[in-house]
Amino acid sequence: MKILLANRKTRKAALLSALAGVLLAAHLTVSTSLAAPVVEMYQDPDCGCCSAWAEHLEEEGFEVRRHESDDMRAVKVEHGVTPELASCHTALVEGYVIEGHVPADDIKRLLEEEPDVAGLAVPGMPHGSPGMETGRYDDYAVLTWRHEDRTPSIFNEYTHD
Repeated sequence: MKILLANRKTRKAALLSALAGVLLAAHLTVSTSLAAPVVEMYQDPDCGCCSAWAEHLEEEGFEVRRHESDDMRAVKVEHGVTPELASCHTALVEGYVIEGHVPADDIKRLLEEEPDVAGLAVPGMPHGSPGMETGRYDDYAVLTWRHEDRTPSIFNEYTHD
């Protein structure tokens, strides 16, 4: 009888230990998946709209690490951003390049869908895009491209009547 009781206690301890392990693994998985995506943003030290775009991303749950550069052209060249795609700041998130005033929702969609592209770009600095809230609204497109074929295609469009 004592052997049976000891086996029951051992099995109960083993089950509780296994359950604790499963719960810990589940907690770590959820914690990791809920971690804010980290955006490494490169900007000219004198640009105010870049900071406003970073604040937009932070409000949408991203962690933004800001890096100032006096040679933004070199940053863009290094990451495959052509002059046609260029804007004022360049960012990197989870292996993608984000050029210019790309809305946070488009970045979230990119990270969720994980397409085989280099990244997203909003060329120029259209009024009404995140970080460029001036009271005026321009129509603009969020473009995507591949490193090997730099022909952009439309990822999303924003029109204002």
